[in-house]
Amino acid sequence: MSKPPSDGRRSLAILGYHKIGAPPASGWDTWFYVPERTFVGHLEYLQRSRWQVIGPERLLEGIAAPQRLPERAVLLTFDDGYRSNLRVALPWLRRFDYPAVMFVPTDFVGGFNSFDRDIEPDEPICDWDELRELARQGVSVQSHGASHRRLSELDPAEQESELLRSKAALEAGLGRAVQMFSYPYGDWGTDPEALAERMRRAGYRAACVYGGGPAPLPVAEPYRLPRLAIGPDTDLAAALEAA
Repeated sequence: MSKPPSDGRRSLAILGYHKIGAPPASGWDTWFYVPERTFVGHLEYLQRSRWQVIGPERLLEGIAAPQRLPERAVLLTFDDGYRSNLRVALPWLRRFDYPAVMFVPTDFVGGFNSFDRDIEPDEPICDWDELRELARQGVSVQSHGASHRRLSELDPAEQESELLRSKAALEAGLGRAVQMFSYPYGDWGTDPEALAERMRRAGYRAACVYGGGPAPLPVAEPYRLPRLAIGPDTDLAAALEAA
């Protein structure tokens, strides 16, 4: 399939995955499990389409200088740091030579997703060695807060603690800069402007929310980058070609 001619418009699409593959034997299926074959189909579609997969460094560069981004830029992201993504998603990312971002809640590194108890099956979260391996393999590990609590339930001091504590833990554990944030549950608090200022002071340059699809460039609000939530029934081609 040939790629359509350029129309001169620039768009950014951020795809938000959680789990790739089947649930554990003792668990149950939910919308957040994207079958491996479906995930591979998404990567195959991106490979043959007009969309170009970029990494977080290029995204951050493009926020300041959008002309440096491709006309159709897409960023692959994964929330929560599930070990299944290391086992199932990473080999396919390497096969396609695609970078990605994994957002991790630092209080749960090496543990389980107890923040979703009784909602999602128990799944192991990557430990520090596994996160370092992901980083070596082209997956940038960034912040999903520390405690995975909704920011609207926290006061300003608690929000600042989430931002600073998670960033410090990741930078100490990985030896790499952390400049991006993914809001737990897509919740950016009750005062987004004040929160954005706290994020700037903490050293973050961008943050992802949920809702919406591809967004026109230049980026209007770097601390509220829209992200397309991906589930097993997502028609990726339809969602992206509408841009």
